[in-house]
Amino acid sequence: MTRLRRLSPRAALLGVIASGLLLVGCDDNEVGDVSLGLFTTKDIKIESLIDPKVPGVTCHLSNIEANLDFSDPSDMSIACRQTGPITPAMLADIDTSKSGEEVYRKSKSVLLKSLKIRRILDRDSQSLLYIAYSTKETSGSFKHALSSVPLWGSEAWQAPAAQ
Repeated sequence: MTRLRRLSPRAALLGVIASGLLLVGCDDNEVGDVSLGLFTTKDIKIESLIDPKVPGVTCHLSNIEANLDFSDPSDMSIACRQTGPITPAMLADIDTSKSGEEVYRKSKSVLLKSLKIRRILDRDSQSLLYIAYSTKETSGSFKHALSSVPLWGSEAWQAPAAQ
């Protein structure tokens, strides 16, 4: 008969941390993985992200992951498109300030560097803007990329007022 051994709290905590580290590389949103060559540990990861408050918008984000490095490169690219209905009710629920609202965040290093995506509503052009950016300066620049989704053709589009 086998006896079960009770784990100490410290051993249990180490087990949870080890499990979490194994999941760091797993990403439910990953739709593509492009190797940058045989002699490199860097890959281009492509993720599909649905806006949590405007589910009629899907963004595809590409960025480089450098396995075995303490920090991933800051370069990224983003393309967002309307993939479903966008309603006035959805827009009523979003932050409409000039700085918009953070809709995605991903750690890119062990020290405070993140890749973030913000949604900004441009009322004048009736478009949703999605800006992806790095929170750490690299070579004198904060890396960023921008994509826009026009509301034209959606339920949320409003005809301009007569002048």
